[in-house]
Amino acid sequence: MTPALPRTDRGRLLLLLALATVVTVFTATVPLLRDWFDLRVYYGSIDTWVHHGGRIYDYRVPGTTYGFTYPPFAAVAMLPMALLDLRTAIAAALLLNLAALAVILRLLTGPEWRRHGWYGWALIACLLALFEPLRDTFSFGQVNLLLLALVLTDAALLATGRGRLAGIGIGLAAAIKLTPALFIGLLLVARRWRAAALATAVALGATALAAWVDMDASRFYWTDALWDTSRVGRLGYVSNQSVQGILARLGEPDRAVWAAAVLLILGVWALRVRRAVAAGDWTAAFALTGLTACLVSPITWVHHLVWLLPSFAVLVRTGHPRIAGALYAALCTSVVWLWFDDASGVDGFLGSNTYAWITLGLLLWLPVGQLPSDRRTGSRRTSTTTAAPSPTAPTTSPASVQAEAGSAGTAAAAAAGSVVAPGRAGAREVSSEPTGSTLEADRNPQSSSERASS
Repeated sequence: MTPALPRTDRGRLLLLLALATVVTVFTATVPLLRDWFDLRVYYGSIDTWVHHGGRIYDYRVPGTTYGFTYPPFAAVAMLPMALLDLRTAIAAALLLNLAALAVILRLLTGPEWRRHGWYGWALIACLLALFEPLRDTFSFGQVNLLLLALVLTDAALLATGRGRLAGIGIGLAAAIKLTPALFIGLLLVARRWRAAALATAVALGATALAAWVDMDASRFYWTDALWDTSRVGRLGYVSNQSVQGILARLGEPDRAVWAAAVLLILGVWALRVRRAVAAGDWTAAFALTGLTACLVSPITWVHHLVWLLPSFAVLVRTGHPRIAGALYAALCTSVVWLWFDDASGVDGFLGSNTYAWITLGLLLWLPVGQLPSDRRTGSRRTSTTTAAPSPTAPTTSPASVQAEAGSAGTAAAAAAGSVVAPGRAGAREVSSEPTGSTLEADRNPQSSSERASS
């Protein structure tokens, strides 16, 4: 029997102080600092390009072989860093990530965000601080949260019937990194032709703008850098929690095996997404797409797994808070790093791929279509028993996580995605990108220590 959370303000404050202490000790001792490694890559590349006449893709972080790996439009979007020194750029990145996280939580909770109050949001903040993909995103200075916010904005527009501008966020995200382009596939499966066309046009337009700004960099990226996986890192590195990473740690170099696995996963994704869209469950459709992007991308570093957050929200909404809490807790442990040096054997096969197994399990099992019939907005179909609500006046769904929740699993799931209003934001994002991380090959250059723990 799960003990109830305290109901008095004093009890709540004491619980929060205890939890904040645990979080502080954990984050100060367990995860190694990443020293803003990815942000230093971005900053150094922009500084070299703008102030020293160098080329974007020639810069390397001193003492490493790692440089800029994103499409050229990402560099164009980062041009304001040329006006800042490195410390100011780090501060700006922190503020942007915090703002993006706030937007994500607001989009996921919809109109129910006020129901949590100070106590609920304080619990959520503590639990989010433990989530390894978020810890790494902040510590690396990564852009995952910004991309997630862009995609979720489109999800909210689609789910509430205000889809005239839907596609802009997905298009921008796909121009900055590559794997968010899978969300254009989701729009095609959902037969949202206008949104798919707009997303494609925005992505191509942004790419064309980058080519106009620096034609040589664009030519080099699309003909050379994109196909050179050695620029990103070793595929078998334990942080790579994609299908390609699993195969690489098994010593399976055959690309045909990976391609077959990717096609099978995409087939499962298409079937499950089609069912979710038919039921008007945009939350599950976007969540499934984020899971799939993480699996099929050749490189899915741990910090890319922020795209799993919508899946936890779906689990909570569909009445599985304990499962959501258990999986969320597993993603807080940094357990995969126990096999940093040796991922051989049965234990290595199972343990070093823990996060990938969670992602695959969610893709196969995540509940879809479990919405009250009167709340299935954003779908072209209506329930056979209840008329679908008007797109201009979407219903609000009940909060899937209460601040007074009676189990730690529910609170953990709240941190994973807080509340998802099915009629508000269809969860979903894309995961990582095939070319885009700066994590290290054999030893982690981003860490202040020789061994990475998260």
